[in-house]
Amino acid sequence: MATHLTISGAASGLWTALLGLTLACPMKSAAASSMEPGAAHPGNVIRIDYHGWTDALLLRNSVVEAVIVPSIGRVMQFRFAGSQEGPFWENDKLLGTKPDAESTDWANFGGDKAWPAPQANWPQIASRGWPPPGGFDGLPQEAVVEGPAVILVSPVDPSFGIGMRRRIELRPGQPVMTITTRYEKASGPPVEVSVWIITQLKNPVTTQAIFADPQLPRETEVRQLNESPAAFQLERGRLTLARDPDWNHKIGVRSATLVWIGEKEILRIDSPLVADGKYPDNGSSAEIYTNAGPLAYVELEMLGPLEKMAIGDKIERVSTYTLKQRAENDPATESKRSLER
Repeated sequence: MATHLTISGAASGLWTALLGLTLACPMKSAAASSMEPGAAHPGNVIRIDYHGWTDALLLRNSVVEAVIVPSIGRVMQFRFAGSQEGPFWENDKLLGTKPDAESTDWANFGGDKAWPAPQANWPQIASRGWPPPGGFDGLPQEAVVEGPAVILVSPVDPSFGIGMRRRIELRPGQPVMTITTRYEKASGPPVEVSVWIITQLKNPVTTQAIFADPQLPRETEVRQLNESPAAFQLERGRLTLARDPDWNHKIGVRSATLVWIGEKEILRIDSPLVADGKYPDNGSSAEIYTNAGPLAYVELEMLGPLEKMAIGDKIERVSTYTLKQRAENDPATESKRSLER
């Protein structure tokens, strides 16, 4: 049974129906305000004020917790229970602010979000190459508590005719979060699209992509590489790079696993690889972006296969996030240890 929080009211009743959300016991609009900061929901969800976002939801188990902010459509943090810090990057200058879908400036909040790939098609479909389409990034989303999960529902993007549903849940007793991102075509002509998950993370010690098939020659694994990033190493089974403070870099690989290694923690992101899938960006199923300048962050990005979507079609992508405390001084040893677990 789902509890309808109606925190943002952004998604239409039609889209909610299309997503098949079971609102058997809806709360009135006023009920959102009655769930005061600190109030608990039976599914281990607490409404909190997170850096000025008063609609934030804290999803928790005995080991880890996730902070979800419907008004900006983000999972803003994933951290160990009781901690005030986590690996997700947050833009200090935008804390507590709201997005503006009409602005030509992108609100780079941080956290975890989803866009339609490939980005190269945005000008033809959305009539602009930047910022991202407003239905995916730039409008408040609706939050639904469904048992032990929180579901974010976007409005239907008018250019793609696609609405988005993201189910966020924690594995009981484990430091694991899963996010299931579903796109559903609700209007407009058919469009070819891929589910694209972008997780912004703090400046790492290093990042790694684990090759889907370590027996392949290494040059067949790297799909895009503008210039060699900092501390770039490529070997069978693994690609390693660090953030370059002076230049932006982005690489794409045929991989189902990306790893972020920080000073104290390690975050692994897994998303299943479809062996015969047609992937965007020269066949990339995973990408790593490193940002230069004062905004010191990297992005671990997972992509699904391209699908031609007509009205009523659905595609989805599941990403699994595993958080661990570092136990090894050497990042390569740490990464190997994480994979073995």
